[in-house]
Amino acid sequence: MHAKSLLPTLCRMKTPLIDPFARAITYLRVSVTDRCDFRCVYCMSENMTFLPKKDLLTLEELDRLCSNFIGLGVEKLRITGGEPLVRRGIMTFFDAMSRHLESGALKELTLTTNGSQLEKYADDLYAAGVRRINVSLDTLDDEKFAEITRWGRLPQVIRGIDAAQKAGLRVKINTVALADFNDSELFDLQAWCAERDMDLTFIEVMPMGDIGNEDRITQYWSLKDLRGQLEDRFTVSDLTERTGGPARYIRLEETGQKIGLITPLSHNFCESCNRVRITCTGEIYTCLGQEGHSDLRAPLRASEDDAHLEQAIRAAIGIKPKGHDFDYSRQTVDGQVSRHMSHTGG
Repeated sequence: MHAKSLLPTLCRMKTPLIDPFARAITYLRVSVTDRCDFRCVYCMSENMTFLPKKDLLTLEELDRLCSNFIGLGVEKLRITGGEPLVRRGIMTFFDAMSRHLESGALKELTLTTNGSQLEKYADDLYAAGVRRINVSLDTLDDEKFAEITRWGRLPQVIRGIDAAQKAGLRVKINTVALADFNDSELFDLQAWCAERDMDLTFIEVMPMGDIGNEDRITQYWSLKDLRGQLEDRFTVSDLTERTGGPARYIRLEETGQKIGLITPLSHNFCESCNRVRITCTGEIYTCLGQEGHSDLRAPLRASEDDAHLEQAIRAAIGIKPKGHDFDYSRQTVDGQVSRHMSHTGG
């Protein structure tokens, strides 16, 4: 059976999803696995215990769940992990989702990846309708890359980025700002991305999950400081552009380069939040920085009729909080949540 025939396309738009603060939910981020071939020090401990495979939603269940959200007004679907491209058969899912692009119901299908598998999958992703991807990359130094990822190798990722650009994918680099690690590489990363015509976004490290011996406070590098360094070298202008995500954008006038800043700690971006996250086990988290969640796996598996599933989705959106509580200002990790980013999806 062809992947695109897994489930019929939803033909009619239902009443859209609106949260208690009048924000329309049009952006869904779905983790398809908690597994990853890296062990980044700010994301997970080196000796992780991953979920049993039987606990994960099947690819068919992921299709049905995402299709229901698209039928309720979701226009942007981002696939995450863990590392999404290590899940067996994942291209079957991407191929299936492409039918929603073809119908016009879905405006964008994309993913966030560590780049390790792009050399293998870049052409297939483009064929499935993916046009933009985010690649997580925190350093251009081979030794530091091996240190920060524990298991990763930089040349493999660079080859993956090369393959993605050759396939026609627009690449955005996501860099977690880490004090005393990559703060000295700010201008190297900026220049490297400019030379390759890649967008660049910096992200403040977020307090999520037990990461072993690592200290969140010592990792934290405020993007206010990062911006200040850019302003010392460039003329920096604020842009009003928003892309449906949490980034705020600036432009370096001397180069014309656009740089994104995601600042959940030094600036709360929640007022315009239009997104929710689904874990690989079917839990919906309506806020990345809150523990509250609802189960969608049970109603998904209880009946082939989507009425109960839709009811559960609407109930979850109905309790979406106004914002997160992340705070480092008192030199404590206030607002920390217990789950790892790899479980929720980046």
